[in-house]
Amino acid sequence: MRLRLPTSVSEAQECLSEGAIPVGGATLQWAVWQRDGFPAQAMSLREVPEANVLGAEELGAAVLLSRVDDRVPEVLRRAASRVGTGAVRRAATVGGNIVGSTLRCLLPAALVLDARATVLDAEGTYETDLAELTAKRPLLLNLRWRTPLASSHRKLPDEPGGQPPLVVAAAVTEGLLRVAVRDGYDVLCETVEYGPGRGTETGRVLDALDGTSLGALPEAARGVVHEEVTAIIAQGA
Repeated sequence: MRLRLPTSVSEAQECLSEGAIPVGGATLQWAVWQRDGFPAQAMSLREVPEANVLGAEELGAAVLLSRVDDRVPEVLRRAASRVGTGAVRRAATVGGNIVGSTLRCLLPAALVLDARATVLDAEGTYETDLAELTAKRPLLLNLRWRTPLASSHRKLPDEPGGQPPLVVAAAVTEGLLRVAVRDGYDVLCETVEYGPGRGTETGRVLDALDGTSLGALPEAARGVVHEEVTAIIAQGA
């Protein structure tokens, strides 16, 4: 297998047009290739500047999870810090986790930030939402969002041999509260109004969330959602 390392978006586009398979840290893909056979050529974005941005409102697809720090919102930093083991986080990338993994541990955090994705295909770059990103799985270059007023992330302990652990993420922006939940392999995200005169009282906000798809979660999961939402409201955001 030939590994190609483009140094610009145009070179990455050329690699795609020539059939190179995008690969991040290959923490999941490697086992599949060993089983099914390796492609003739693969491509990593680790030398492409646009895929390595890391700041208050941007995160590149080639950034290793171990590098995600307090420059990004708390919800995203915590999500990255709770993926796998330290060895996994030193190899796995943001793009590989969101686009290449069935667990998509970072997706709830990205959803509550209302992040937009810059992606690349054979025709060039364009911006899209996370729904299209996870459905069509184009090559992710980076994520961008607006800084929230407050955010939080909670991941329950793993159960050996069981379903993926429950994840609850929340973020407050001007006038809105977003909550995303990974329950099993399904990810739900809902938004309710939040602000002076629009239901800042905890009970009203929780009632509004219970009127969405989150209200159909199992009782235990719904309880965790209530705890996280109550905590983020208590921060005075």
